[in-house]
Amino acid sequence: MAERRKYGKKFCKYTEMKVTFIDYKSADLLKLSMSERGKIMPRRLTGNSKNSQEMVEKAIKRARHMALVPYIVNTQNVTDAAFMR
Repeated sequence: MAERRKYGKKFCKYTEMKVTFIDYKSADLLKLSMSERGKIMPRRLTGNSKNSQEMVEKAIKRARHMALVPYIVNTQNVTDAAFMR
């Protein structure tokens, strides 16, 4: 017998906000689908629809190329404080 889910079904944030096109210039929208380290989060974690996820990926890659969103985030100063004790 299959186990019941302990969490709710994920839904697409972009469909709920009625966004038809995700532009690379809107960094606030792009940050919804990025991790704190700047990586693109997969559909299984965000709940995005296939169409929205493809638009997000393309927009994030374009924004990285235009230097609007960083490729990597420097976490050096965050980890240094933990080791200074």
